[in-house]
Amino acid sequence: MTSSRTAPKTVAIIGAGGRGFGFGELIRQYNHLGQVVAVAEPRDTYRTGFVDRHQIPPERVFKSWQEFCAQPRLCDAVVISTMDRDHVGPAIACLKKKYDVLLEKPMATSLADCQAIEKAQRQSGRIMGVCHSLRYNKCFRRVKELLDEGVIGRIQTIDQLEQVAFWHQAHSFVRGNWGNEDRSTFMLLAKSCHDIDYIAYLTGVPCLRVSSFGHLSHFTRANAPKGSTARCTDGCAVEAQCPYSAFRQYVYTNRQTWPADVVSYDHSIDAHLEAIRTGPYGRCVYRVDNNVVDHQVVLMEFANDITATFTMTAFTQGGGRKVRIHGDKGELEVFEHQIIIRTFADLNTTTLDIGPETGGHNGGDNRVVREWLNALHTRKDSGIVANAQESLRSHTIVFAAEKSRREQRMVEIRELSR
Repeated sequence: MTSSRTAPKTVAIIGAGGRGFGFGELIRQYNHLGQVVAVAEPRDTYRTGFVDRHQIPPERVFKSWQEFCAQPRLCDAVVISTMDRDHVGPAIACLKKKYDVLLEKPMATSLADCQAIEKAQRQSGRIMGVCHSLRYNKCFRRVKELLDEGVIGRIQTIDQLEQVAFWHQAHSFVRGNWGNEDRSTFMLLAKSCHDIDYIAYLTGVPCLRVSSFGHLSHFTRANAPKGSTARCTDGCAVEAQCPYSAFRQYVYTNRQTWPADVVSYDHSIDAHLEAIRTGPYGRCVYRVDNNVVDHQVVLMEFANDITATFTMTAFTQGGGRKVRIHGDKGELEVFEHQIIIRTFADLNTTTLDIGPETGGHNGGDNRVVREWLNALHTRKDSGIVANAQESLRSHTIVFAAEKSRREQRMVEIRELSR
């Protein structure tokens, strides 16, 4: 452990898959603030590659978070980027061992586990950030500042659209890790807790009640084209014209960039061909065991008479979020890197070009890591805009929305709140 407040804080990565590797790279980028000194990862190839990248000594390399937590306190802080269902165990164990924590979203896959993590953070007094990257994205952060400045008056309504994109839905939520909620969690939590959190962040007031509707309509066996096969590699008659061709997405593309890079640790063409012949990403999107929705809407009522809607849909060509916010003095729209403000009194329209940023979530991931590392040094968490308490509040809305969808009724937030 470091003893100096000015020395880089020492960090362990628990879960060294795609997200864990990315967090490790960001900590390397801010090496004056932090240094990766330990890893826990069950997969040999990912663990070995991570160890080589960060030159981690053997005594700080573990196959599980349980092995890591069984040791005396080895460093200052941990990043938890395991699969969603595996968040709660290491989060609570590390907080109890007095590690500061950066936790990937969602906090956990049940509301009770989210509440348990928040309680553990309060009891430990440790610094904790949750990776709600939209709050840290430069453009979306500027929207929050404009609203707080009152540029469109008091918020009346918010409408937010998440364009998942057809190919992303197929990759992550049909073939991939989050396609079956029995192995992961429901779609709104896995993909869109970012969005519900951002809407709650913009309002700045409690959510009172929600209604939600959604279905799995397209990625089903009933819609499998005639001549299709269980795998794209099985001689499928329509593969060449199919927008979900595994050859197109994972083989005849840049195999070292996401999403193609996740199908195989080895990025040779032969390795990727073998991966789609035998692994999950070569399966026909209409013949998979997926069961999460491919479109959903959420209606929310907040205090101060604020209403909001959120739509998640797989059926878009491109990705990204579109947000419209209506106030009593004007309206604001945002998409990608541009904000448009229209005010009523003068009928003016102002366009702000924020400009793109590099890095995950358009620079949001960079700020998540940088501001968390800064907080570790200052011991002040004011720069962490998504702490355990804020995240629990917005997660509660997400669980209420899914309860509404399943039970086909409006759900009061107080039904779920402690």
